[in-house]
Amino acid sequence: MKRYVLAMLALIAGNVLLCAQQSIEMPLWPDGAPNENDLKGIVIFDQQELAPQPTLTIYPASQPNGMAIIMCPGGGYYGLATRHEGHDMASWFNARGITYVVLTYRMPNGHKEVPLSDAEQAIRLVRQHASEWGINPHRVGIMGASAGGHLAASLATLYSTEETRPDFQILFYPVISMKPGITHQGSHDNLLGKNPGEELENRYSLEKQVTAQTPQAFLMLSGDDTVVIPQNSIDYFIALRQHGVSASMHIYPTGGHGWGFGDGFPYKSQWTGELEKWLGELKIEN
Repeated sequence: MKRYVLAMLALIAGNVLLCAQQSIEMPLWPDGAPNENDLKGIVIFDQQELAPQPTLTIYPASQPNGMAIIMCPGGGYYGLATRHEGHDMASWFNARGITYVVLTYRMPNGHKEVPLSDAEQAIRLVRQHASEWGINPHRVGIMGASAGGHLAASLATLYSTEETRPDFQILFYPVISMKPGITHQGSHDNLLGKNPGEELENRYSLEKQVTAQTPQAFLMLSGDDTVVIPQNSIDYFIALRQHGVSASMHIYPTGGHGWGFGDGFPYKSQWTGELEKWLGELKIEN
C-alpha cells in the first residue's frame, strides 16, 4: 500500500509539472521593437543566462474562466527573477481557470520608456489572442513583484490608451515611489539615472499618478521589508482610496523581501488564499 501511495503521489506531481510546462512562447515584438536600450539581452538571474529578446510565455488554462494575468518579475530594473516571481506560479493560476502569462521585459539602461512599452505591448498581444486562449479581453490584469511591481503599477497609472489599460493590478512588495528616502535606490538609478531631477522622479512616483480611472488593486508585502520599505505600498494604497479606487492591502508581519511563490515564506497560504478570494469576487465594469 505504501508503494502504491508513493507511486500515485509521484504521478500526480508529474502531471502537475507537465501541466506547468505546456506553454506557448512568443516574441514580444516580432517585427522589432520601436525603441532600443542598447543592450544585447536580458539578464535572467535564476537561470544565469541572457534572454536574447523580450518574450511572452503563455500558460493557457485547460478550463479557462476568461481571466488572464500578465506577470512582471522583479530584479531592480537590472535583470529578472523569472522562477519564483514568474513561471513557478503558472500551475496555481491555471488550476483556478486563469490564463497566466510571464513577461520577459527589457531593462531601461538609461531608456526609461522601454520597460513600459514592453508592458503595453504585452497586454495588446494578450487581448489580440483573447479568443484563441479563452480570455475575456475585459478581464486582463497586470501583476508584478518588486521592480516588476513598479512596472505593473506604471502600466496601471501611465497607460497610453484604453487598449493598454489593465482591468486590475496585483502587486507583490512593489517599488512605487522614486522619492529619495522611500524608493529602492537600485531600481531608481537603473530606471531614471542617478540624478534625474524632481520632475522625472515625480512622474515615476506612481502614488502621484493615481486617478479615478486607475484599475482596482491587490497589494501584499511584509512589514519588516527593508529592501523596498512598506511606505511604497502604503502611499499607493492611500492614493487609490483617495481617488475612489477599490484596493485591498495585506501586510504580513515577517518575511522580508522577494518571497514570490516560495514555500519558505511563512504566510504563503494566507496570501494565496486572500488573492484567490479577491479574484473570485472581482467585479469589472466593461
